[in-house]
Amino acid sequence: MKLDLLSELNVERSARRGAVVVTDIETGAQRLVRGEGLKGDPLAEELREYLGLGKSGLIEREGHHFFLNVQTPPVRAVIVGAVHVSQVLAPLMRNLDLDVTIIDPRAAFATPERFPDVPVVIEWPDKVLPALGLDAYTALAVLTHDPRIDDPALIAALRADCFYIGALGSRKTHERRVERFKEAGFSEADIARIHAPIGLDIGAASPGEIAVSILAEMIATLRKDRRRTA
Repeated sequence: MKLDLLSELNVERSARRGAVVVTDIETGAQRLVRGEGLKGDPLAEELREYLGLGKSGLIEREGHHFFLNVQTPPVRAVIVGAVHVSQVLAPLMRNLDLDVTIIDPRAAFATPERFPDVPVVIEWPDKVLPALGLDAYTALAVLTHDPRIDDPALIAALRADCFYIGALGSRKTHERRVERFKEAGFSEADIARIHAPIGLDIGAASPGEIAVSILAEMIATLRKDRRRTA
């Protein structure tokens, strides 16, 4: 890889943006395709699929073979609410090598004993989220049922274009949330990005089942939605 191409790739890595180095196997020619530049590329469909999967691979197009070297930043997960569901969800996420952080201003819940091996920040979300740097490779799940805690986190995630935004609560709870967000100036399209009630509809009842439904929905959003867009 030429030095200038490597430098451009490192810029994308530092900014936590996805990119693909396309190599023409026959000629050796290489080019860097940034995530936001897929639409204008002749291999847009294939690039979208491989970038969505987060995997490199060899493809053929009209008799030519190309190697797609996919570079995506590690997926981060932020859980707002040190609740029972979080106690199951955080280890599940860690098992998938996700970078997990739990935020909750309630010190009685956010303790190292309840969440071993997971960073727990005892602070209000609006105070700590700017420093975390939410982005398009970040998932956020709010689980406290308290709008004073949940709403600022959801607003930050919407503004940062997080790929997954989920909120625990009943449909009535979400209806009230929708009204608050409309009054705050968010459009229906913005609000529709919030998965609420959170998690896939699998009939989950226990904290463990709810955690599984949340993780499954998050993965589905990361893989499927990312390939449909761009």
